[in-house]
Amino acid sequence: MTEALWKTEWQVEVDGQDMTSGMRPYLTDISVTDEAGAASDRCSLTFDDTDGVLKMPTPGGSVRVRLNGVQVFSGILEAPRSTGSRGGGRKLSVSAKGFDPAGKAKEPQALHQDDGTVGGFLKKLGERAGIDVEVGSELASIVRDYLVADHESLLHVGERLARELGGTFKLRDGNRAVLIKRGLDHSLPAVACRFSGARANGISWSISPVTGRKTFKSVKVRYFDRETADFHEEEVAVEQDRDGPDTVNRVRTTAADKQQATEIAGARSEEIRREGGEGTVTLDLAPEAQAEGVCMVSGARPGINGSYRIVSVTHRASRSSGATTTLSLKQPGDGAGLDDR
Repeated sequence: MTEALWKTEWQVEVDGQDMTSGMRPYLTDISVTDEAGAASDRCSLTFDDTDGVLKMPTPGGSVRVRLNGVQVFSGILEAPRSTGSRGGGRKLSVSAKGFDPAGKAKEPQALHQDDGTVGGFLKKLGERAGIDVEVGSELASIVRDYLVADHESLLHVGERLARELGGTFKLRDGNRAVLIKRGLDHSLPAVACRFSGARANGISWSISPVTGRKTFKSVKVRYFDRETADFHEEEVAVEQDRDGPDTVNRVRTTAADKQQATEIAGARSEEIRREGGEGTVTLDLAPEAQAEGVCMVSGARPGINGSYRIVSVTHRASRSSGATTTLSLKQPGDGAGLDDR
């Protein structure tokens, strides 16, 4: 087979072995998606399987993908899929996920903890599932009187605590899990998407910086105060860049105490702020882009230019047409949504 030239530098490792040279004559397309939250990272490699000469890979192996020298995926191989027709040639698609869906991350567990930290509890669950759990410092030291996994998996408990604490829980790299606070820097690189000027790298945008959803000025959570033997409410303001009606979002769940009520209200406040706008941009390949990072949009138009939180990243590289990155965006800021002309 004649080897076609790629415009993008790429590298693929399988079970620690560099397979780039062997794949180069056959690999036609690479797609990698990194999403915030519990949705698994995904990778797809498409090969020209003319005459069926390629060996089918074994599911369960580890795979790493780099684009322009930057690692954009690490995970576990799934079952390959062959497609073709009598006169249309053959293709072999190999997919992978950020964690093993057949592993213990989804296995129900029964565990409880009294007077301990969120970080300590998740690490115990992770040990049972064979997963190395990392919890950001903002959440790891939070103390709870009682934490329980009532026949719930590590994935389920992680998602539940993330919603309650305003965090993002993610399984990745095959055997790692992370829980971090949303809306913080976390040392992730910012991505500049410029639609004008000599350094323009933006290709297209579709952004609604102000959603039609109802906005709230504050969040209230009910909790039980043991000292007064009565119910009270904790209120947290929602930070917004624009004016809105003086409305309150009341959480139906009753918290165990004032601290938990404050944490739940803060998480809901951050969620409302995050959902204030949404959209997508496509730009030249930006392998450094990561979910939960920040994208700075410029050169589009007033009301659109500004900062956004990245909620998903999709890299696409093709042997025939180069490479692009598509970012799904939320949480507009720094002037996005404001047109004061």
